[in-house]
Amino acid sequence: MEPDPMAKGGPVTERGGFLLFLAAITVLLALIAWPFLTPLFWAMLAAMMFQPLFRRVLRNMGGRRNRAAFVTLLVITFAVIIPAMIIGSMIVRQATGIYVALQDQQIDAGYYFRWGYDALPARLQTMVDNSGYGEFELLQARLVELLQQSVGLIASKALEIGGGVLGFALAFAMGLYVTFFLLRDGERLTATLTASLPMEPAIAQRLVANFAAVTRATIKGSIVVGLVQGALGAITFWIAGLPAVLLFGLLMAIFSLLPAVGPAIVWVPAAAYLLATGAIWQGLVVIGSGVLVIGMADNALRPLLVGRDTGLPDWVILVTTLGGIAALGITGIVVGPVVAGLFMTGWAILREQREAARG
Repeated sequence: MEPDPMAKGGPVTERGGFLLFLAAITVLLALIAWPFLTPLFWAMLAAMMFQPLFRRVLRNMGGRRNRAAFVTLLVITFAVIIPAMIIGSMIVRQATGIYVALQDQQIDAGYYFRWGYDALPARLQTMVDNSGYGEFELLQARLVELLQQSVGLIASKALEIGGGVLGFALAFAMGLYVTFFLLRDGERLTATLTASLPMEPAIAQRLVANFAAVTRATIKGSIVVGLVQGALGAITFWIAGLPAVLLFGLLMAIFSLLPAVGPAIVWVPAAAYLLATGAIWQGLVVIGSGVLVIGMADNALRPLLVGRDTGLPDWVILVTTLGGIAALGITGIVVGPVVAGLFMTGWAILREQREAARG
């Protein structure tokens, strides 16, 4: 009896149907979880960064994973989350105050520039006039527009959070809840995910290891170093008697992502303003701290915290970080470099396989 011709395609058809079902259900799950994608992502990052602390607590508690995860979550909450929320609320208040003052024209940005203009030598004043920036009314309008866009963004985000308190609380609780389970079961989940990826085990392990390395390096190199520079800048501005020190510290932390210039985009104009207004020692303090403290913090901390974990050129990190922020907001600070790391690792694996095939 001859075999049924359709039988040969049976297993292939069944496997194709199963893969189609798997793809469809995966997309459906992603759509369902999409509203909580951001808290889930940051829960994963928190579990990755605090996994060493969890292991240490786990050893001290005799292997009781639930208790160890709960204690670690308490440390994260009281040492990181609550202080960040308090400082964030203070920054929002300062940003909102400046934004309202600009809207009500209580701050004359062009007036402060005029002080700096008058302090310039005649030749530099001529250069400024020829460039068109000597027209104070036009300059004031541009400065006010820039400041309104910068601090207005922070103020608007605060209003969005305030207008959706229930959603924010739900996302926050979701993040803490997921962090607990990722701390407790993270190692097992990682092993399961690696084994489940539809690729060779060696390639899957390499991609997962690269994802973890780039993520940790990005958090330590971009976020931690930026926060340190921002904190140093805020302390410096406080010593110099400048207003809204937390807001300007946040701006320095953000601009620390830019190579070469970094926080100097903020502290150099502040120092120039102080010197132009006669606050000589305050201006010198800002310059000294900017060069010797804030600037050197990046050179000292980044190699210590990051090393060569990313394996990415600086220009790639810059482009993907800024592109990630533009596309995803603050989450893009991590997602951008991680995508770049996986991209470069994937192409490196393909190149190695081709070279091995030719050899």
